[in-house]
Amino acid sequence: MMRMSRANAAGIDRKMALIVQKYGGTSVGSPERIGKVADRVKRWRDRGNDVVVVVSAMSGETDRLLGLAGDITTSPTPREMDVLLSTGEQVTIALLSMALAQRGCPARSYTGTQVHIRTDSVHNKARIQDIEDRRIHADLTAGNVVVVAGFQGVDKAGNITTLGRGGSDTTAVALAAALKADECQIYTDVDGVYTTDPRVVPEARRLDRITFEEMLEMASLGSKVLQIRSVSFAGRYNVPLRVLSSFEEEGEGTLITYEDEEMEDPLISGIAFNRDEAKLTVLGVPDRPGVAHQVLGPIADANIEVDMIIQNVAPDGATTDFTFTVNRGDYGKAKDILQRTAESLGAREVSGDDKIVKISIVGVGMRSHAGIASTMFEALAREGVNIRMISTSEIKISVVVDDKDLELAVRALHDAFELDQPGTIST
Repeated sequence: MMRMSRANAAGIDRKMALIVQKYGGTSVGSPERIGKVADRVKRWRDRGNDVVVVVSAMSGETDRLLGLAGDITTSPTPREMDVLLSTGEQVTIALLSMALAQRGCPARSYTGTQVHIRTDSVHNKARIQDIEDRRIHADLTAGNVVVVAGFQGVDKAGNITTLGRGGSDTTAVALAAALKADECQIYTDVDGVYTTDPRVVPEARRLDRITFEEMLEMASLGSKVLQIRSVSFAGRYNVPLRVLSSFEEEGEGTLITYEDEEMEDPLISGIAFNRDEAKLTVLGVPDRPGVAHQVLGPIADANIEVDMIIQNVAPDGATTDFTFTVNRGDYGKAKDILQRTAESLGAREVSGDDKIVKISIVGVGMRSHAGIASTMFEALAREGVNIRMISTSEIKISVVVDDKDLELAVRALHDAFELDQPGTIST
């Protein structure tokens, strides 16, 4: 567990606050865009705020570095890959600091090692253990903007480490927690979190607020706005997150925070979907203690994640049927493993389908309102959408449907729950 104090969750009044801002690769993808980021940071600093900026490598740079490694060897060591990939962010922090200084805004750049973002020693996917905030606070007190390289840290032996997918978001949230920042702002190519993907439902509405719980569910279920790891981190340390567009000058974005009385009204906050789903079924497995492990254990041993699971006892009472979903990219491998398992267990048949999708409705309002599932199923039935599997939790309901029905189903659910309208619906 990372050692730090919990951040203030009261939010900010846009004046005299400590703000951590994170800009992704697209936002800093060229000298011109870096200049626009510098302009934005300076405006925040000119209002009297202390600002810490976390940046990713320039868009395309990580792929370029990976390509260079591939030109040298097909099996680079994880340690040296971390050394290589960390250079991308180092370029960005230097350029942004130069751009800020050129605008009369003093700035200091820091690599993960210089900040002393201490991690474990798992190269390529390290976990943050501790952050030393003394140097950053000293620079802020001196009137500097602090620019920190995202995605990277250092282990106890002094080795450069990287945090893996979504690492810059995680760096920003961790710094916000360590510094007791008033808010952590994640600047992306969208202006907030929407009720669903606007490319599927043009009437999708940007949410002013969403809870950590809801955002975690949305991220795990297919929403690409934020990485689940950073949302989980923010929720653990009570760091208010705000998603904003780096390409728009104004706008409040979406605030991600803890549930409060004001936020209990919406029944459903959003609809997430995942196209990368596949379903596997094994029929006629002998029904005995431990058979679930015998079926799913070899799948787990192959590092294949299983999502939804359904087990049914056959009419004869002696056999059981298993159906589960995996990522579509793992479908072929998982099916081969399941076929071998079925033969060893004496199961009757293995089948599969890699043309399915998962659609989920998410909302904390489910806790206190009945009839949500009924509304969902009625809306899908009305459009002739066949449900293959169902899974529920306290604040979500997920269904598996044919991939051809994805857009029809999402639009139907968006209409059924009136998500284009602010406020609530009755059930």
